[in-house]
Amino acid sequence: MKWLEKVFEGFLWRSRLAVLAAVVASLASALAMFYMSTVDAWYMISHLAHYASPDLTEAARTHLRASTITHVVGILDGYLLATVLLIFALGLYELFISKIDEAERSDMGSRVLFIKSLDDLKARLGKVVLMILIVKFFEHALGMHFDRPIDMLYFASGIALIGLALYLSHTSDHKALPAVNEIGRH
Repeated sequence: MKWLEKVFEGFLWRSRLAVLAAVVASLASALAMFYMSTVDAWYMISHLAHYASPDLTEAARTHLRASTITHVVGILDGYLLATVLLIFALGLYELFISKIDEAERSDMGSRVLFIKSLDDLKARLGKVVLMILIVKFFEHALGMHFDRPIDMLYFASGIALIGLALYLSHTSDHKALPAVNEIGRH
């Protein structure tokens, strides 16, 4: 019976290698998103060549400016999504397969890959997802039309909620809030 337990535990332990499929797929997706965003950036920049043309009307220039800003936000969104996928691939590999020796030797590795648990990975991914949501909010805000006073209130509420989300994500970096530390000293 002991040998059966040993065989099963060995199989169970090696089954963690199934995570390699997620690592490879996430890495491939990240590279695809980096490629697509870079191509989008290249085309956006190449289309701006006529922006300084004296033949361009002010209305056309304003439209070009607005569409360029929208494209920039989309490009940012693509790069952020690629970063999420890359962090996910690296984090899964480190958690389930092995430490990345190159990262261990690199000064940059400690900043990018300080992932010791699934909670660390979720926290890192959560921050990047929050940034994607902020970029998406900005993208929608560019096209907003304020027809009624309540529209401005909705917009201001969205900005306040984004500020609160950033504040809460920042305070989660510190294990205890300053007020809690002060209470604990008394």
